[in-house]
Amino acid sequence: MDSQTAVAPHSTQDPSPAGRLKPDSLGVLGILFFVLSAQAPLTGIAGAVPIAVVIGNGAGAPAAYLAAGVVVLLFSIGFVAMGRHVVDAGAFYTYIGRGLGRSTGSGSAGVALFAYCAIQAAMYGLYGATVSGLVEHYAGVQIAWWVWALVTMVVVQVLGAAGIEMGAKVLAVFVLAEFSILIVFALVTFVQGGGPEGLGFADSFSPDAALQGAPGVALMFAVASMFGFEATAIYGEEAREPRKTVPRATYLSVLVVTCFFAFTSWMLVSAHGASRATAEAGKALESGDASSWVFAPIAARFGAWTGDVLPILLATSLFAGILAFHNSANRYLFSLGREGLLPHGLTTLNRRHSPWAAGIVQTVIAAALVMPFALLGKDPVLTLFSWFSGVAVLGIMLLYFLTSVSVVVFFRRSRADTRPWNTLIAPILGALGIAGAIWLIIANFTTLIGGDESTAMWLQLTVPVVLILGLVVARLTRRGQTVTG
Repeated sequence: MDSQTAVAPHSTQDPSPAGRLKPDSLGVLGILFFVLSAQAPLTGIAGAVPIAVVIGNGAGAPAAYLAAGVVVLLFSIGFVAMGRHVVDAGAFYTYIGRGLGRSTGSGSAGVALFAYCAIQAAMYGLYGATVSGLVEHYAGVQIAWWVWALVTMVVVQVLGAAGIEMGAKVLAVFVLAEFSILIVFALVTFVQGGGPEGLGFADSFSPDAALQGAPGVALMFAVASMFGFEATAIYGEEAREPRKTVPRATYLSVLVVTCFFAFTSWMLVSAHGASRATAEAGKALESGDASSWVFAPIAARFGAWTGDVLPILLATSLFAGILAFHNSANRYLFSLGREGLLPHGLTTLNRRHSPWAAGIVQTVIAAALVMPFALLGKDPVLTLFSWFSGVAVLGIMLLYFLTSVSVVVFFRRSRADTRPWNTLIAPILGALGIAGAIWLIIANFTTLIGGDESTAMWLQLTVPVVLILGLVVARLTRRGQTVTG
């Protein structure tokens, strides 16, 4: 591998001011809101937890979220160590390039961009269907889901171009709203001693509970819910004191997300009763509305008004995630343009130092991914949302694994940081845990996407194909640059 030509760290090879994103724009909380919104907490709870309970390990599902958090935390230790030496909006591909070679890094950039655009397109599918249903329910007007998706693409483009500070403020409102109602429900349930069978701590977290049923499937959905925390590094160039801000934001986001999912899912199981939780979740899935398993106990606790509020919060949760992934993807496009792997025009910034041109390209990509499903009359939830979510999770887990390996290689070679736990032991443990998660995802991919085996196979193949295409394009581009030079 061509490790000697690894991508130069941003800290040692700063671009000209004209080619830089706006510095000192985000603090720890600003980055945290981008991360939490990308994970769309209400969407993860309402969409993934009931499925993890039914086809996973039942009442032991909260333990799977705790285990997933441990794996992600181990990964983040090496991720943060690398981030202290490499600050760049490209994050993954820059990190991987530093350890495993420039071409491998460039190939991974294609996977990262593909994953972020895929998950955003998936969210447009669920978002469009949710908003369409809300409008029909409250206004009695039927408007196709894809119309709402296209309108929202314009809004997201405008907010993205308005600057990173504006985006952080918008996301803060949405994230606080969805977090608040779920956390208040969980805390009230906990303080009042749980549901009909009590808190049931052992029913969810004992070894027997955690390992019942199919714990691997539950772990797969739990890991998928962690998607997006790595965005902390993407905003390093725009952060205040990135070598302090990014590590703090990373660890804080992992801890907050892990505790949130484990605690909230535990209280939901408790609210139904550990012995009845799986059967109730199964009924919700059979009805076609998995979210009712989550919304029903909240309504029982706080009143019927939550039945009107929660679907709206689900829509805003999805919007927040869409905006967050728009910002992540356009910064990847910007960084690749700056490295010469994509047209230099992608580095064009507006007066607010936002990647305006890259944002437009990202919006066009979103439309290109979403509209075929609309034109073919496909169900936006069963196809667009399910398929692209699965592909994105598989792609991002591959990047986690490559990053962990790269961290070990980079620090063994450079000796820039000699702490064995941070640069060797934790990254290796994280890589092993992630490899296990990848195996589980592949083994259960058909379940993850809710499709058939043939569709699952073709979707899985897109990830290695994108990686290979990225490698080929990178080598051809650099060969052309060498000849020109």
